[in-house]
Amino acid sequence: MSNPGEADLTPITSTRQLAEWFAAGSKPRGEWGVGTEHEKFGFHRGDLATPEYEGPGGIRAILEGLQAKGWEPILDAGNPIGLKRGSASISLEPAGQLELSGGVVPDLHATWLELQQHLREVHEVTGPMQVGFAPLGFHPTHSRAEMPWMPKGRYAIMRRYMPTVGSLGLDMMQRTCTVQANLDYGDEADMVEKLRISLALQPVATALFANSPFTEGKPNGFRSMRGQVWTDTDGDRTGIPGVVFEPGFGFERFAEWLLDVPMYFVMRDGRWLDAAGRNFRHFLDGKLDVLPGERATMGDFADHVTTAFTDVRLKRFLEMRGSDAGSAAMIVAKPALWVGLLYDDAAQKAAAALVRDWSVDEIRALRLAAPREALGATIRGRPVREVARDVLAIARDGLRARDLGEDVYLAPLDEIVASGLTQADRLLALYHGAWGGDAGRALLHAEV
Repeated sequence: MSNPGEADLTPITSTRQLAEWFAAGSKPRGEWGVGTEHEKFGFHRGDLATPEYEGPGGIRAILEGLQAKGWEPILDAGNPIGLKRGSASISLEPAGQLELSGGVVPDLHATWLELQQHLREVHEVTGPMQVGFAPLGFHPTHSRAEMPWMPKGRYAIMRRYMPTVGSLGLDMMQRTCTVQANLDYGDEADMVEKLRISLALQPVATALFANSPFTEGKPNGFRSMRGQVWTDTDGDRTGIPGVVFEPGFGFERFAEWLLDVPMYFVMRDGRWLDAAGRNFRHFLDGKLDVLPGERATMGDFADHVTTAFTDVRLKRFLEMRGSDAGSAAMIVAKPALWVGLLYDDAAQKAAAALVRDWSVDEIRALRLAAPREALGATIRGRPVREVARDVLAIARDGLRARDLGEDVYLAPLDEIVASGLTQADRLLALYHGAWGGDAGRALLHAEV
């Protein structure tokens, strides 16, 4: 989840204006970049406890330590809750999961270098504190009660609202970590094709990146518990919106869909106002009860866009959201997969052809099956492992067409498909073998 952005006070006068906000993200091919975001659980190496916000080895101390490396603080009610440096930022998930939202870079080699610099800086600050960070999709040992809450105003609102719309929303907030890839689009037609491809293939990515088979110290029956959590978080704003696959879909249709996503909040004068469950259309008409007579601005809409948690989120770029976090190699494999599929014309057309006949119902069914079955799930009678082999071949061709040597970053995904074993399968083997049933070892094993 992002840090608070800059307010745009431009009044909203039409849905076309909202469509133009998305259209402004269109870029010529020569300006396309890639952004990568990843989250990771902090833990004290001595007892594997999660760092609180305050105190020695706490999240606040870590943020303050990173400031000495050229990061500027982001404050919420006077508390540092994030950092900015150039186009990159560091933010906090609700339980203190540390997120790097990387800058927009030209290629995957730059992504790798950015990640290595970030991990080096974090180690330099947290090493003396005996704090480590593990990018796993779901916390392997802790209950909700054992996870702290960060002092971010929007999270307090979401914490109250989530249990009213799903049974696993608080788990999503406190006990999950993901890796995301952000990609550009050239124009509306390009956006539509890329969004349809990436939504259809998001369950395949869930299977490939699955690494969260433990809950509160025991196997949970899933390869991606994080993926399962998202099936019962808040159906109004998650999953695979059918509107994307309807004829005539484009920026304006998506904006209309967003207006019917219930609100969470409005920010005014540095304060988060609880608008959870309210209708944004009422806000357009000046009928929002928490701000009577005041009409929504473009800044309010931009904030509202960040509360739609579809498997691929359309902002002024496309955000791929379907994967568990993982090792450094897997973190970079995520953008490698999607750059390969979507940044070369031939690869994009091949990917579109692969999923063209899949119905929305079939994609949604695969989304429900992938967290448990991973590579063994099927669509149209084909195991995901076979589909993933085709997807990787397309992505590899797409990367090779860029002629930058970026296809090396697909190697960990190639190994998963070749062996048929996800990261989750390997963690389970260790749990039942060398770890002697100690799921806490997963944190140390996954440390980056």
